[in-house]
Amino acid sequence: MKNFFRKVAYGIGPNEAIPSDPLKWALDQLNDVPELSWPGKIYTEKELRGYYRDWVYNDRKKLRKKYKDNKTLYKTHKDILRRNTGQKFWESLEISIRHNEAVNSQHPVLAKLWMFWGNFFAISEKDFLANYSTGPYHREIIRPNLNQTFEKMVYDVTTSWAMIHHLDNSESAGPKSVTASQDWRRKKKRPATINENHARELLELHTVSPKAGYTQEDVIQLAYIMTGWQQRWSKSKLETGNVWFNSEYHQPGKKNVLGKEYKKGKKTLAIVIKDLVNHPNCRDFVAERLCRYLITDEPTKEMKQPIIDAFKRSDGNLTEIHKAAIKVAFNYNDKYKKFQTPENWFIQVAKLGDLQWPPSPEIMESYELGTQPTRKQRSPERLLRNIGHHPYRAKQPNGWSDHSDDWISPELIIRRLVYAKLSHSFSKMQNNNEGYYQNIVEKNFDNHDKIMKYLNQKNRIVEKQTLLFNHPEFLRS
Repeated sequence: MKNFFRKVAYGIGPNEAIPSDPLKWALDQLNDVPELSWPGKIYTEKELRGYYRDWVYNDRKKLRKKYKDNKTLYKTHKDILRRNTGQKFWESLEISIRHNEAVNSQHPVLAKLWMFWGNFFAISEKDFLANYSTGPYHREIIRPNLNQTFEKMVYDVTTSWAMIHHLDNSESAGPKSVTASQDWRRKKKRPATINENHARELLELHTVSPKAGYTQEDVIQLAYIMTGWQQRWSKSKLETGNVWFNSEYHQPGKKNVLGKEYKKGKKTLAIVIKDLVNHPNCRDFVAERLCRYLITDEPTKEMKQPIIDAFKRSDGNLTEIHKAAIKVAFNYNDKYKKFQTPENWFIQVAKLGDLQWPPSPEIMESYELGTQPTRKQRSPERLLRNIGHHPYRAKQPNGWSDHSDDWISPELIIRRLVYAKLSHSFSKMQNNNEGYYQNIVEKNFDNHDKIMKYLNQKNRIVEKQTLLFNHPEFLRS
């Protein structure tokens, strides 16, 4: 069962004891959501959104106009603005907080599920959101909901500033709304209309999935319900104000989604979300995604059923859903091994390799706003980009793939080889000996004698490290 520790978390570190009851060890981590273990300063989402506002406002309203005829000066002052708003620093700080939770906290199983939901409700690479907002969104919207209901998580995600901005819901106005009528009378271009992005993703990616058989008309009707949910706009803050419900953008009249009628108004969004998360297809979709993340690319009905049952029995309580998923992973541990995504793989390297990772709070707090971050301060985001899996920079709203085939390519495997070798340069001193590898292999692999025989083909420690971290057994869990 030693593989289980890497399947649902990131393995057992060199200075940790093997839990006598692996399943209890995992389940006990899921009852509460403790404070983040990062001992350094953590900035609020609003604080970092303030820096985002300064970037957008000064670039859009000042620099572009002032230096429109001088590209060189524009670039120079734009770089100064980047430094003054910390644009190249915040995401590395957020990744450090994230990885510290996985490597050093007492709740690595909860951390792995936190990363799952961050990708489930992905914010793709757009409008500098990764630089300022995606990390705080993961911390303040996703993580506190890990022991709440799925319904609450979906509602909080749907009405979050990051998601509203990401999916352009502020641009959505009902064709018969007050705003649309005023635009028509003022003869501005063409009447305001709906933007379907957010409604489509709420159905497709966040709740019922296409298997529910919704139609284009269902998407339109849900978009009507969601009209009015937007960022508060002002000349000084532009689109970075808090989310609110603007009734002048809201489509009046009744709407019909998946055969059910809904009234107009602010409260309707919560009602339709409640119905969507209690739809049978939503429970099946969540169960499938969890099984695909933890166990296998092709989950079976038998795998999914205990999670579906827990979802239904607990009214979508995520603690119960998570416990059911962990139990399923435990029961199928010997039968299936899942190829690890690059970020999961590297966190295991850091944990088992006892790396000096993430950069310490002292290193990160030595950063001064207005300066260029040091190489060490930028190492988290650069490393994840280089291994091909930056959690805040998915290319599409459906997030990074959980399918193994999407990560098994010569290029991505070569990147792991390179970073496995480089990891030796920031290993702690105590792992530079034979006994160290014997220790971590025995703790984390059932067939440890076979793996040690494989490692002992090489004498140099750096070669052993490269072999171990790219061994087929290490790449899968």
